[in-house]
Amino acid sequence: MASRERTGSASCTSRYDDDGVTDVTRPARREVVVESSSARARRRPTGSLVRGEPGSLVGGTGWDAGSTHALNELEPPLSTDVDNQTFGRRLSRFLSRETTGGALLIGAAAVALIFANSPWRDAYESLSQTVVGPASLGPLHIHLDLSLSAWAADGLLAIFFFTVGLELKHEFVAGSLRSPKQAGVPMLAAVGGMTVPAVFYVVAVIALGDSSALHGWAIPTATDIAFALAILAVFGKGLPVAIRTFLLTLAVVDDLLAIIIIAVFYTDAIHGAWLGGSLVVVAVFAWYIRTRRPRWWILVPLFVVAWAFMHASGVHATIAGVLMGFAAAARPIHGETETRTHHYERAVKPWSQGLALPLFAFFSAGVDLVDGGGPVEILSQPVVIAIVGGLVIGKLIGVLGTTWLVTRVTPLRLPPGIGVRDLLPVAFLAGIGFTVSLLISELSFGHGSEHTLGAKAAILIASVVAATLGALTLRWDAKQDRGPDMNRDDLPDEVTTVIGDEEDRKEH
Repeated sequence: MASRERTGSASCTSRYDDDGVTDVTRPARREVVVESSSARARRRPTGSLVRGEPGSLVGGTGWDAGSTHALNELEPPLSTDVDNQTFGRRLSRFLSRETTGGALLIGAAAVALIFANSPWRDAYESLSQTVVGPASLGPLHIHLDLSLSAWAADGLLAIFFFTVGLELKHEFVAGSLRSPKQAGVPMLAAVGGMTVPAVFYVVAVIALGDSSALHGWAIPTATDIAFALAILAVFGKGLPVAIRTFLLTLAVVDDLLAIIIIAVFYTDAIHGAWLGGSLVVVAVFAWYIRTRRPRWWILVPLFVVAWAFMHASGVHATIAGVLMGFAAAARPIHGETETRTHHYERAVKPWSQGLALPLFAFFSAGVDLVDGGGPVEILSQPVVIAIVGGLVIGKLIGVLGTTWLVTRVTPLRLPPGIGVRDLLPVAFLAGIGFTVSLLISELSFGHGSEHTLGAKAAILIASVVAATLGALTLRWDAKQDRGPDMNRDDLPDEVTTVIGDEEDRKEH
C-alpha cells in the first residue's frame, strides 16, 4: 500500500495512505518530503469516495465528486475516527437524525405554546408580526416586506420543501416509487388517507353549521414526515424496516399531493411575468446543478432568486423549493459514486431539521388560548372537531381501509415481512399533520383569525393524540408473534433487517 507523509508538529508525523486512513507515528522524522496541497489535489481522482461518516455536511468527508466546494480539492483525506471529526460534522450528523428532527419540532412547538399563553404573549405576537425585508427594489415591486411568521412559512419552509423535492426525485427514479407494482399499495393508501379526512372535514363542518370553514378542507390531509419517522424510530424498534419504507412512501406521496393542492387551490391570483421569470431561473438552476462542479455560492443565489420570483407571482413560494429539489440528478453522473440527490439532501437536511422546521413551528404553533374568548370558546369551534376527527379517525379509516381493499381485490400486495396489522400504527402516524397542516391552515383562514386559532389548536391536539396512539400501537405490534408470510403473497418473508438494529442505525 503506497503512502505519503507530511510534516506535522515537532513530535509527530501524519501519514495518509491511499485509502484515506490517517496513521500517526511518534516520534516524527525530520527528513520528510513535503507534498504540496495542489499535488494532493491532482493525485485525488475526480468522483472518488473518501472514507468518512455518513450524514456529515459537505466537505472532505463522504462525497467528493470533484467537490462542490473549491477548498475540498486542497484538503487531505480525513480520518475515519469519529472522535477526530470536527464539531460541525458531528453537529450535522446529529441534526440529520430522525429522532433529533422530531424532538426539535416538539420542543419548538411547546416553547411557542408556553410563550403565547404567558404574560409575555403580547411580545410573542409582536415578534411574529415584525416586518422585515424590502417592498421594492427601485421601481421593481418585489413584495418581500414580510412579517417574521410569514418569512418562516414562505421562506424557511422552502428549504424543507427543497429536501422534499430531493426525496421525491430519488423515490421516483431509484427508490420505492420507481416500480408501480411495489409502490402501488402505499401510493393508494396515501390517496385514501387524504380523501377520507377531507370528506370527514367537509361533512363535519356542514353538519355542525359552520360552512364558512369549508375552505380549510385540505388541513387534515397532510402528514408530517419528520415527526412521523421520529416516532417510528423511537418506538418501532424490532419491527421490519419495510414498515418505515411503507410510511416513507405514503408520506412522500402525501407531500406531493399536498404540494399540488397548495398550488391549485390556495393560489388567489397568478402574475405570469413573475412566474415565467421564476421558471426560467429554476431551469438555469436545474442545468447548473447537473454540471460537473456546481458551486454552492452560485446555487444559493439562484435558489433565492427563483424563490423570490415565485413569491411575487402569487404561487406559494415553497413550490420553487420543490421544483429545484426535483432538478437534482438521482443517478450518479460525471463518474461520481454517489447521487446528487443524496449529496444535497445530506448537506441541506441539517439546516432543514435544525433551523427551518423548528423556527416555522415556533412562529406557527403559538396558539393564544387565553385571549379571544378563552380555550373553551376556541376549542368548541366546529373546525376543531372536524380537524381532530379528520386527522385521527379519517386517516385511520383511509389508510387501513384502502390497504385492506386493495390487497383483497387487486393483485397488489404489501412488501414482504409486513401485514395489515402493522399498518395500524402507520395509519395513526399518518395522522400527525403538524408542519404542512399548519401551513395550510394559514393559507385557508389567514393569520390570527378565529378559525386559524381553532385550526392550529386542533392540529396540535390531533398530532399529539395520533403520535401517542402510534407509539402505543408500535410497541404492541413489536410484541406480537410474526408469521412466515405476513403479506399473504404465498411466499416466505425474508426479513434480515429490523428497525433499531446495528445496520439500521448506520443509515438512520
